[in-house]
Amino acid sequence: MSEVVLYDYWRSSASYRVRIALNLLEIDYRTVPVNLLEGAHRKPDYLALNPQGFVPTLVIDGQVLTQSLAIIEYLAELRPECRLLPSDITDRQHVRVLAYAVAMDIHPICNLNVVAHLIEVTEKADAREEWMKHFIADGLGKLEAMIDDAGGTFSFGDQPTMADLCLVPQVYNARRWGVDLTHLKRIVDVDARCAELPAFQAAHPDRVKP
Repeated sequence: MSEVVLYDYWRSSASYRVRIALNLLEIDYRTVPVNLLEGAHRKPDYLALNPQGFVPTLVIDGQVLTQSLAIIEYLAELRPECRLLPSDITDRQHVRVLAYAVAMDIHPICNLNVVAHLIEVTEKADAREEWMKHFIADGLGKLEAMIDDAGGTFSFGDQPTMADLCLVPQVYNARRWGVDLTHLKRIVDVDARCAELPAFQAAHPDRVKP
């Protein structure tokens, strides 16, 4: 395999998901930092690589891949034995539901550009924290019930899947914004179990911060 390159921002939830996936699959990669706070994602060179100007971007097998869940699904198909997505079609659907509940329902409305626009239109600098707490808490509360129904020691079953790759970065964000997690016992337990695994530890923002 030719060199694998991850264009990454250390605190990005989407990048965090892909770092975990690469680590779980034991794929060596080189990181190219893209500092969102300095606007590096809007520079012409990066937009030529990823026209959306988002992170992450993964260069692998001569391909330029964008969108974290699409990247993870590519990696899951590349290494099906690692079971990021289960082999059973119904189980795969369930894992996707849990992953999408985070990546499509919580994450987008708590993204950097959304919150920046919120502050601009409300002219309230303190609106950001209230916004984050409200939507993260609401989304995780619903996810708690969904994971309870799934069973297993992880979000779905007894080994990490794409659902956990989405859950763990969102829990990191929840703690960062001071969201109360005490009543989300299943989520906290799954997050703690993931935190015991080297692949998750190595992907943690504190470990990759420039």
